[in-house]
Amino acid sequence: MQGGGIVTLKPRGGIRLHFNPLRFVSALMLAMYGMLAHADTGIKDLAVPPRDAEHFTILSAAGRHGQSTRWITASGVNMGRESLLLRGQASELDSASHLGADKMIDRLTIRGFTPNGDAAETFAITAGRSNWKSPVDAGASSDRESAEYIAFGGPLDVMALAMEALVAAPNATLALLPGGRAHAELLTTTEVGQGTRTKQVSLYSVTGLLNTPLPIWMDGNRFFAQVGALSWLPSGYENSLEKLEKAQDDALAKQSPVLAKSLVRTPTGAVAFTHVRAFLDGERFVEDQTVVIEAGKITHIGAADAIKPPAGSEVIDGRGKTLAPGLWDAHQHVPDDASGPMLLALGITSVRDPGNDNRLTLARAARRAKGELLAPHVYPSVLLDGQGPNTAQIATVAHSQAEALKEVRQAKAEGFAAIKIYGSFNPAWVRATAQEAHRLGLHVHGHLPAGMRPSQAIDDGYDEITHIYFVTMQAMPDSVVKNSNGIARFQGTGRYARNLDLNAEPMKSLIAKMAARHISVDPTLVVAESLFVPENGDLSPAYAPYVGTLPPAVERGFRQGGFSVPPDLTRADFRASFAKCEAVVEALHRAGVRVVAGTDGTGMELVRELELYVEAGFTPSEALASATIQTARLVGADSHTGSIALGKDADLVLVEGNPAEKISDLRHVSQVMLDGKLLDGNALRSASGFSGRPAR
Repeated sequence: MQGGGIVTLKPRGGIRLHFNPLRFVSALMLAMYGMLAHADTGIKDLAVPPRDAEHFTILSAAGRHGQSTRWITASGVNMGRESLLLRGQASELDSASHLGADKMIDRLTIRGFTPNGDAAETFAITAGRSNWKSPVDAGASSDRESAEYIAFGGPLDVMALAMEALVAAPNATLALLPGGRAHAELLTTTEVGQGTRTKQVSLYSVTGLLNTPLPIWMDGNRFFAQVGALSWLPSGYENSLEKLEKAQDDALAKQSPVLAKSLVRTPTGAVAFTHVRAFLDGERFVEDQTVVIEAGKITHIGAADAIKPPAGSEVIDGRGKTLAPGLWDAHQHVPDDASGPMLLALGITSVRDPGNDNRLTLARAARRAKGELLAPHVYPSVLLDGQGPNTAQIATVAHSQAEALKEVRQAKAEGFAAIKIYGSFNPAWVRATAQEAHRLGLHVHGHLPAGMRPSQAIDDGYDEITHIYFVTMQAMPDSVVKNSNGIARFQGTGRYARNLDLNAEPMKSLIAKMAARHISVDPTLVVAESLFVPENGDLSPAYAPYVGTLPPAVERGFRQGGFSVPPDLTRADFRASFAKCEAVVEALHRAGVRVVAGTDGTGMELVRELELYVEAGFTPSEALASATIQTARLVGADSHTGSIALGKDADLVLVEGNPAEKISDLRHVSQVMLDGKLLDGNALRSASGFSGRPAR
């Protein structure tokens, strides 16, 4: 999302800010009383906070990423100013807002810029009519009900003002603009600070803004903090982050067992899916099949007229439907407990998590094992990075080769499946780190450390390259490769990829090497599409089928544009580079390189990833294999899951339609089977904030 949008549905090629709606309601009025924001406002033009402003530190486990400030002018204007540098992606924003008699925003302006370009946004209520204009939309409303405008972007102050209005509202409930309704529920309280700075803060779960609950910390009726992959904490309370994280995770976890119990049904006997089109053995669709499951395992597969379900079986008529293995998202940074039912609602029964907060990952795994958390199977990686301005916000940071080796051994001891190396990791440490990982049986994948090309990473021990733009680094100029841990990896690919000749050096040799060395690729084409193809306001094809089923603030994010285009290029140039990225994926696939489908998003993008593969030249069967058996093979789980075959685990998804002809039919989830237990698609969607099925 733009600046601090309500939810980051469009990842920026690494780690999405899935729970960064903290900056979600941010739209202020820097030019108070209706003055319009200036396009492409520069840093020197943005507001300068006074000395007595309230300061917040933007931080993560990896360190500090920026700061945000709030203050009120002598004339009563609420001001905000924010600077964020995240893995080379810079945002500079300010805001000004005026509150009406109801303590809600009645005029606002946002100025500044993000990697997507100009962040200008305005809102005003005049003669009872609300008008707004954001980077992605414009609208008006004459609704007489008092409603709080939820801005598309902006700094912390706007979001904080909205949370303060929500908590103070009757029944902690507010109508919203452009639409929807929010409610805040108190979950827990805890003490932070020391001495005279000690205070009691309260955690609220806010629903109606996202399709999953948004946790917000309040000091009475005053905004205090937001805790997530990125956190905003008041200056002087940064040391409270770990305590707040634990209190928040514990409070949210208390909701999970009830949900798990309500959504899961354990069959009393065998289950038979009859007359289905089945995707068998990870490679072919077969018509009119019956598949029988007993005690969580697939026991019979065959023609419907030849297989008789065991006596007492629960029979599910599959006419007009397709039974596929449960889908895999090979690049899913699992954000929280609530994402489990949502992923299952999308037919995703297994994920490879390529880096997260290790403590929370382990805690969720323990809850799942106890039956207290409903979630897909998770195969996690420890994300290793070095220290620097572009360090990943959830990284395990190594300051030396010895520390890197220690973290690899720790990853193995804690049950992680792989290590993922990131862009600020010292290239000189890769070989020994990969050797130690391999000695312990761990998979090695990741971004490329700045200065490395993919062929070097492969020589030093990579098993897999993450993101298609890192594959293109083989042919990028040195100026791009040396800075590939920042925004150069995107801008370089956008500028140069369109001119790649895949049948000439250096790409020809790289593709051959990846095939010969059995190197896999996790392309996340859907990320590249979001970076290079859309203009602000364009409806993303990844999310278009879900329009009308999610909160308005979420759906607004479906129109987020790609990165701004440099002055000497055009959007058409970026789009041509994306088309070449698709061609690279097809060339790798045809050369025999394993392609695994991942989203680096919410999971809603997975079927779009497969649509892009089909668009690039995959058959529907090949595309579906990339999101099932190929990822199972990647993580070494293919002996027991990832395909419909005798004796395998019953992780399955029943969809309406025929993905053999139209891969997009995979969105139409009817039933999910997880470990032999049944889950209804409609119930999963309802529990995950979807108001209905995606469009056909």
